[in-house]
Amino acid sequence: MAGDATGAAPCRVLVVPPVTTATVGAVTTAEHDPLARLLAERACERLVVDYTHLVDFGEAARIADLFTDDGVWEGPGLVMSGRAEILAGFGRRQEVTRRVSRHVCTNVAIDVISGDEAVGRAYLVNFRHDRRAGDDPAAPAPAGLPKYVGEYHDRFVRTADGWRFAIRRFDVQFLRG
Repeated sequence: MAGDATGAAPCRVLVVPPVTTATVGAVTTAEHDPLARLLAERACERLVVDYTHLVDFGEAARIADLFTDDGVWEGPGLVMSGRAEILAGFGRRQEVTRRVSRHVCTNVAIDVISGDEAVGRAYLVNFRHDRRAGDDPAAPAPAGLPKYVGEYHDRFVRTADGWRFAIRRFDVQFLRG
């Protein structure tokens, strides 16, 4: 390949369209198209991140919007089926205003199965502290061991509104005593 006057090879620019519901929703060949696969993976990763931000910053009731109408959330000793149950469950969590938490998700891996389905897994480390009456709400919470460490196992589906959780299961591997 010929270079410019300096002998350097010409630079190629790859233009990637912005990720939107329209661009992800328009793709039907994620299993064959590398760009479609990346867009689907990124949309699912974004659900994982949005979930943690909503629960940690006082908007847990909005988590139901991340699920399909018949979505399922499973955790130790608890199953919530359908958006109404998920809304009620996370609505109760949102009412616990004394709680400070950070859900740290890492090692997120998304596998696109088809243009409309993906599975994922992620590690979760949860730091949690319940403030007492009189505590300064602006002060940092005391640090210590995580409340729990575990794994999320997710199934995602593409809907008319974009990618959503169909199933989100949380398994605990470590629990602070």
